[in-house]
Amino acid sequence: MKIHPKARTTPALRREIHNAEGTQAEIAKRYNVTILTVRKWQKREVFEDKSHRPDNLRTTLSEAQEHIVIELRKTLLLTLDDLFVVTRKYLNQNVSRAGLHRCLQRHGVSNLHAMKKALEENSSGHKKSKTFKDYQPGFIHIDIKYLPQMPDETNRRYLLVAIDRATRWVHLEIVKNKTAAHAQRFLERVIKKAPFKIYTVLTDNGKEFTDRFIANGEREPTGRHLFDQSCSAHGIEHRLIKPKYPQTNGMVERFNGRISDILKTTRFSSSADLKATMEHYLKVYNHHLPQKALGHKTPTEALKSWREKSPDLFVKRIYNQARPDR
Repeated sequence: MKIHPKARTTPALRREIHNAEGTQAEIAKRYNVTILTVRKWQKREVFEDKSHRPDNLRTTLSEAQEHIVIELRKTLLLTLDDLFVVTRKYLNQNVSRAGLHRCLQRHGVSNLHAMKKALEENSSGHKKSKTFKDYQPGFIHIDIKYLPQMPDETNRRYLLVAIDRATRWVHLEIVKNKTAAHAQRFLERVIKKAPFKIYTVLTDNGKEFTDRFIANGEREPTGRHLFDQSCSAHGIEHRLIKPKYPQTNGMVERFNGRISDILKTTRFSSSADLKATMEHYLKVYNHHLPQKALGHKTPTEALKSWREKSPDLFVKRIYNQARPDR
């Protein structure tokens, strides 16, 4: 139990005042307190200090938004600044950094260092679960996703996503058509954007990615498919997932799930608004979202760690995007 540092009485003394006999003036003189103090404790039945917090908190975040913020903090262990960026962009643009910090304090998750330490202590001594096979940077998962049609569009567009298996680094682009030509051009841009050498690409069996798949299984590659031609030109192995087993490409499917959540919870006024949101989320994801699978590092931090120990895998330097002002 906490007692106010300037309190002149203790809970035991307050109880005595409450049960004391005599006039209020006599009791005040006996315990060396004011008559107002005597009057207050005679009326009360509970003798501990009450909370000074207002009964009605003036918070910007709704109860549902606070729940999402707390879960993000617990699952991703985001710093206050990173959580502030995500909250303002995707939950509530009016939230303040101080208000977000008070929200974390109310729910007991304001000390990130203590949370990480508790997580390490809980995991120590337990058998580690089997992890996915470790790969070097350069194994890329690619997939395509439908996007909702915007008010200023006559046709829906598509989102092409590429994610690196080792570092979770992501590149994405919006394209007008689901064709082999668009998939080929996307691959060429991924090769230019990626700071590492790409040695393997994994896709599904869609016609935009391959001509090897037929109804009864796979066939020998013709070598004429545009996507396969780009892979061959850059010395990249093009692998296909097993038909009807999309979980084989689960890494990019999980990222697409994040995109689906944004599409469900955000109202877009135009195709330009949608594109700007996707580009902004790409920056937030690569530079500001630590991931448990990466040891609570961001994809950019994971890239830098890999470059320090295996510089021969990389073709360019990695730069961190500036964090928000404190």
